[in-house]
Amino acid sequence: MTSSQSVSSPENGRNSSGDSLAHEIHNLTGVDPARCYQCGKCTAGCPMANEMAVGPHAMIRLIQLDRRDRLMRDESKWLCLTCETCTSRCPNEIDPARLIDGLREIAFRDHREKTPARIRAFHESFLNQIRMFGRMYELGLVIWYKTKSGALFDDVATAPGLITRGKLNFLPHGNQDIASIRRIFEACVEGKDHK
Repeated sequence: MTSSQSVSSPENGRNSSGDSLAHEIHNLTGVDPARCYQCGKCTAGCPMANEMAVGPHAMIRLIQLDRRDRLMRDESKWLCLTCETCTSRCPNEIDPARLIDGLREIAFRDHREKTPARIRAFHESFLNQIRMFGRMYELGLVIWYKTKSGALFDDVATAPGLITRGKLNFLPHGNQDIASIRRIFEACVEGKDHK
């Protein structure tokens, strides 16, 4: 079996182009999931493995088996911290963190409504701050996220300390080349429109 082939069954989901999940992930990330030989070192070192129903090496195995349906249903991919401990431990020098990030990109693109609401809210809030100011404006991020997620009072008691230590500025810092940042966003939107 080559890296672009996969086990086929009725429960496996192909993308609209008919590509296997392994092929799609490889094209998206540049990392070949077929190189993983399931030693389990990534999962053994993962600080979130005990919280995940499907650990990093099991996610890669499901990619190899073209189990898109199983991976899209499972929320373990959203628990990855992208700390890259798994990547540093991999004896075959593949990049499990990048593969998981690719899974999240596919899930967010194809199943946005199934993305956990707070993760979706944070993603949108973060990108909006970069688009508007050309850099991160923390107070704006907090306000936008809290409004979008509905988590208005979850950690409100921490705000005074953050403000007094200068971690939440009332005004955003400027970016001298905001036009370049906006061109990047426009190019990304155009790229999506042409697919």
